[in-house]
Amino acid sequence: MKKTQTPPVFFAAGECVTPLGWTLEENITNLEKGKSGISLIKDKNFAENPFYGAIINKEKLAKNFENLAYQNQFSTLEKMILLACEKLKNKYQSLFKEKCGLIISSTKGNINALKNRDIPQYLLSNLADKISKSIGINSQPIVLSNACVSGIMAVSTAKRLIQTGKYDHFLIVGADLFSKFVFSGFQSFQAISKNPCKPYDKSREGITLGEAASAAFITKDKEKIKSDFCFEIIGDSSINDANHISGPSRTGEGLFQSIENAKKEAKIKAENIDFISAHGTATLYNDEMEAQAFTRAKLEEKPVFSLKGRFGHTLGAAGLLETIISLKFAEKNKIPPSFNYENHGLTLPLNIPKEFEEKEIDIILKTASGFGGSNTAVLFKKYTSNGN
Repeated sequence: MKKTQTPPVFFAAGECVTPLGWTLEENITNLEKGKSGISLIKDKNFAENPFYGAIINKEKLAKNFENLAYQNQFSTLEKMILLACEKLKNKYQSLFKEKCGLIISSTKGNINALKNRDIPQYLLSNLADKISKSIGINSQPIVLSNACVSGIMAVSTAKRLIQTGKYDHFLIVGADLFSKFVFSGFQSFQAISKNPCKPYDKSREGITLGEAASAAFITKDKEKIKSDFCFEIIGDSSINDANHISGPSRTGEGLFQSIENAKKEAKIKAENIDFISAHGTATLYNDEMEAQAFTRAKLEEKPVFSLKGRFGHTLGAAGLLETIISLKFAEKNKIPPSFNYENHGLTLPLNIPKEFEEKEIDIILKTASGFGGSNTAVLFKKYTSNGN
């Protein structure tokens, strides 16, 4: 019996709201100008002493949200999400009724609701329902909360569900807040950097936390996209190596297997990949684990970078936010640097760019890893109007 070929699925558009900008274009422009979303924060609601973080200006957030036509009351996180979704909603709303799904990716959702013991607002399922109704998607929303791989795993999940035939399109949202709860948790691990984080650098001290909302539109109908920003999702895999509740595998086993499986599905070899948008948290163990996995996958010569030196670690938003930023740079045939990287701090050699590089980009690998041994790898191929 002839095996049925799965239909191609496309990453059609993306948007984001971060401390660095209110739109994707603004974020890209500010990155090219060398600006950072990370700053010194003096807010005793989070900590007694000043610290570095990437936090959105809430006054500007409220002012920008006023320009939208929503009548209900919304939390800070919900405002961030709806702002990130606005352009995609305006562009693709006609497709929201055509077998369109919604995935909400978040680790903590409306975490601040717990201060007031507002359990209904805190529940991720209620957050998803509220966003779904607000933007006009009628299907039952899907919540994906799997540590720090959530954002990129949402892309993988959307692709697979579309290929089953149950959905034609997906709106994906990745969002998380900077909260005292999460900040104090990472402090207890002694994992917070005293300075803006420096992924892969010899002097790295740990992570910098951030907050953001990102949104993307995934579809099987490339004819309906009408977008220059288009990449086919050609391979994906998520492997959990169950190494430790918080510590990554020393050999990079789960990430290595995820990359190999994604390459196998895409029917490509390591040499076909043009750059890697990595997780790059700037912790000693994560960065070393990635070096092991990339080397085992024969990718040590490929440019690899982390965007967390500009956005901080945005938890459930990170994988999707970094995918959107990376694909936009790929569209421009640019490889961004691994921001704040100066001196190599890994036991294995990797090709980590310090400056923007211009190069013809075709295939991109996005990876992420998280607590509990979770790992995800997704491969994207640039799609042009002639299908090449």
